[in-house]
Amino acid sequence: MLELRHANDRGHADFGWLDSRHTFSFGDYFDPAQVGFSDLLVINDDRVAPGMGFPTHPHRDMEIFSYVLEGALEHKDSMGTGSVIRRGDVQMMSAGRGIRHSEFNGSHSEPVHFLQIWIAPDRQGVAPRYQQKHFPDAEKRGRLRLVIAPDAVDGALGVYQDARVYAGLFDGTERADYLVDPGRHTYLHVARGRLSVNGTPLAAGDGARVRTPGTLALERGETAEVLLFDLRARERPGR
Repeated sequence: MLELRHANDRGHADFGWLDSRHTFSFGDYFDPAQVGFSDLLVINDDRVAPGMGFPTHPHRDMEIFSYVLEGALEHKDSMGTGSVIRRGDVQMMSAGRGIRHSEFNGSHSEPVHFLQIWIAPDRQGVAPRYQQKHFPDAEKRGRLRLVIAPDAVDGALGVYQDARVYAGLFDGTERADYLVDPGRHTYLHVARGRLSVNGTPLAAGDGARVRTPGTLALERGETAEVLLFDLRARERPGR
């Protein structure tokens, strides 16, 4: 049921100021067997040195969100948005018909560790938009908390796609079950720590594709933080 993607098999880019691990093909890293999964195109596990970051650059027709694990990430864009996101914050940017933005480590002494994730949108040429929200640990402790959804229900951030993203924290005896419905695909990414999924151990950076319906049991966590993506059952070459 689980198709594993081990952390050590990911692509890797080290620019000195940026150490990045690519779950799927990105930049100079290309693997024809790892070209996204359904509408999930990018999971980059980024560590940025103090005071460094990505200078202003463009995006178009892409749903891009950042999930901070440690440190502070400073964002500025052509819509006039300026903010700093920290652990527990989720930032969603719909690039739409075009946007320019920069991302920098908001600290001059501490590194920042975050996930940048791209989801293909279900429409093109929309007006760009920016969303940000803090999701306290208490809302994710021992459960899967909806953080992104197409209709922004339950306080989640909105996304222009039939996709839902959940975040969870698991330690000790905490457990959550997730039902994968027929006609859906699921991707699970372990952001840090370790846990078992249906008895299969996963560690930080590991991921798993799920293409068949059934229940996923997340348990036996050791300071685990996970993201679970509920996606359309959509296959493309290499996905």
